[in-house]
Amino acid sequence: MSENWSEILRDMGRTTGALASASPETMKMFGGLAGAATKDGALDKKTKELMAVAISICIRCQGCIAYHTNSAIKAGASKDEMVETVNVAIEMGGGPSTVYGAKALDAFEQLSKG
Repeated sequence: MSENWSEILRDMGRTTGALASASPETMKMFGGLAGAATKDGALDKKTKELMAVAISICIRCQGCIAYHTNSAIKAGASKDEMVETVNVAIEMGGGPSTVYGAKALDAFEQLSKG
């Protein structure tokens, strides 16, 4: 079954927005951590976002897949880079990662079309 990844991103924005309203200090701190962890450094932002996609697949977090796939696309990730990211996640996460890796590739296809 194919998900609507744009809808998943919108829902995440709505629900995390509600969480930020309920807990502004925690979410501000989390946002700062996320920004610091993914900014260009020894590894560029694209590489870090692809790493986050691989981890998202392994921990089976659909919202994380949507968010970090979209961020990887914005950072310039290609389909070939996404496929290799999925391959590494499958190596590290086993059989369940094949299911979530397919979801991540579907997310890439949908979200890269704009």
